[in-house]
Amino acid sequence: MSKLKVTILIENTVGVPLGLLAEWGLSMLLEFGEERILFDVGEQGNLISNAQILGHDLRLIDRVILSHGHYDHTGGLFKFLQYRGRIPVYAHPDLFKGHYGRGVKGNADRYIGVPYCQKQLESAGAEFHWHSEPLELSPGLWLSGEIPRETTFEELDDRLVEFKGGNLIQDSIRDDLSLFYMTDQGLIILLGCAHSGLVNIVEHAKRVTGQQKVRAIIGGTHLGPATPNQERQTMDYLRGLDLDCLAPNHCTGPVILSKLAMEFPNAFTWAMAGSTLDFS
Repeated sequence: MSKLKVTILIENTVGVPLGLLAEWGLSMLLEFGEERILFDVGEQGNLISNAQILGHDLRLIDRVILSHGHYDHTGGLFKFLQYRGRIPVYAHPDLFKGHYGRGVKGNADRYIGVPYCQKQLESAGAEFHWHSEPLELSPGLWLSGEIPRETTFEELDDRLVEFKGGNLIQDSIRDDLSLFYMTDQGLIILLGCAHSGLVNIVEHAKRVTGQQKVRAIIGGTHLGPATPNQERQTMDYLRGLDLDCLAPNHCTGPVILSKLAMEFPNAFTWAMAGSTLDFS
């Protein structure tokens, strides 16, 4: 398989003093040989200037993949489309579903979904491709499709809700997608926010690809708001993977990031904006 290079364009924090901008969100540039893929687009559109600073021209991107329909992973899409023009965009059919977040301290519930309507993005150049089943995008590169929710300890975040029949109910976030890349040394798993549960995603990746060795996990794990039980059992699971690279960020949260750095010192890598990970 081709060498993979992952560049973090957008993350909550900046890791190199080059004038990059941080924002609450995530965007990764993936380079597989001659193919360039944008996995998520952050919140505000700073991915364009950050990419320029890092020496990447986003007009050369071949396709965009959106992990799910929250604003911090999709909000930069309109500005990117204005810059890049017409391009295929891969996502789950529920991308534009009404994702909401529960209000804090008596505040009203607020919309946290895609900040643009589908027609608006299509008019700017988005060619949407909808996938709820696993799809091999390129040789060895898989779009996860919907993740089966099989573990008993990976719980949905109760702060995330949707309107259904006029009522607020728990948001199942079925549109949560990940990417799996097969290498001779094992799977590289790329996460948006892992709302489906990190363990569920890894086990699904093994089934989809037929590859049991996991080499690297990169991206948001959503362990920040996890219960102590979910945190403990996920840590136990990760110990059994014998990872070469663990590069969590975004919704993992600073406390869990610190715990993971201490627990997996040989594999852990900080994945802030400006970070680059090379896999040959």
